[in-house]
Amino acid sequence: MIFRFRLFPVAMLAAAVALSACDDKQGELNVQRIRDFFNAIKPAPLLLKGLKPGESTEADIRGTMGKPETERVFTDGSKRLEYPRGPMGNQTWFVDLDANGRYAGATQVLTAANFAKVQPGMHADEVRRLLGKPCDVAQYPLKPETVWSWRWLEDGVNQDAFFNVHFGPDGLVYTTSRSDILTGH
Repeated sequence: MIFRFRLFPVAMLAAAVALSACDDKQGELNVQRIRDFFNAIKPAPLLLKGLKPGESTEADIRGTMGKPETERVFTDGSKRLEYPRGPMGNQTWFVDLDANGRYAGATQVLTAANFAKVQPGMHADEVRRLLGKPCDVAQYPLKPETVWSWRWLEDGVNQDAFFNVHFGPDGLVYTTSRSDILTGH
């Protein structure tokens, strides 16, 4: 009788291994999810470190940085891959590929210079192309307005803040603002 109970855990382990081998596709998806998670928290300099302008391919970029949030293809055949480092991150990287599919460069777009380009009358899509995906979208039906917010390092080093773009009911920018991030200390 004791012999049977000792074999039970071994039999269960063998069954689990056999069943997991049946679903290789699910295993690959789980590995990809883990890679995507670590790419999302990896500092950007480490992600961009091995990329060489004119040499690295789109496959190299995706292998290093993962799946982009958005892809934009331009009329000249070049492409832009968008990598927001959020929702709690304060950077969004635009990775540009030339018409031949080679890495042309990367730009961190959540900067004061880019925020200054957001002007009243701009359409939401123009703002999205300039700053990437917002980390938060809030609807205020009584006002009525929609506010998109991006986390960023206001002083470039250590002061997290929000840059906010306010859209009217017509979908056009009518103002911008900044707000502090409350930390609860």
